Amino acid sequence: MLEIVPYDPRWPREFETERQRIDAALGSLPHRVEHHGSTAVPNLAAKPIIDIQISVARLHPIDIYAQPLASLGYVHVPHEDDARCPFFHRPRDWPHTHHVHVVEAGGPEERRTLAFRDYLRAHSAAAREYDGLKRRLAARHGGRDAESREAYAAAKSAFVERVLTFALRSPLRS
Repeated sequence: MLEIVPYDPRWPREFETERQRIDAALGSLPHRVEHHGSTAVPNLAAKPIIDIQISVARLHPIDIYAQPLASLGYVHVPHEDDARCPFFHRPRDWPHTHHVHVVEAGGPEERRTLAFRDYLRAHSAAAREYDGLKRRLAARHGGRDAESREAYAAAKSAFVERVLTFALRSPLRS
């Protein structure tokens, strides 16, 4: 079930705890580890899943970071997107508590994700619009299986792309 819950002020602390675990496992490999997604935007309702973006110099070979992440309980989900953004989650079964997206440092996927997060942080009207959209889509798609969760994500795409046209006009903050 896709559950959209009110913003929880504990989410940034949960991210920080997980970031420390990831840093210990990956050492100097990441250029940066960022909290992104809706749980990273104050006052925005979200699925209670901490989204983490790990920026690395090279995405391949995946084993360089997949094995240390596996030691932390993360499961790699092989997908055609592995070429630009390998995805991991924990625990193995739904519902997940954490999602990890690995991206190329300085690359377009890193920039898009952080620009979207930063735009929602800075523009409360856009964040409120996104909040309402997510609630409607979660009610429509349910999320009982992987296909309905994918449909939920796909249905948000037009909004995300529209926001990104504005967000990418400003420089990425470090």
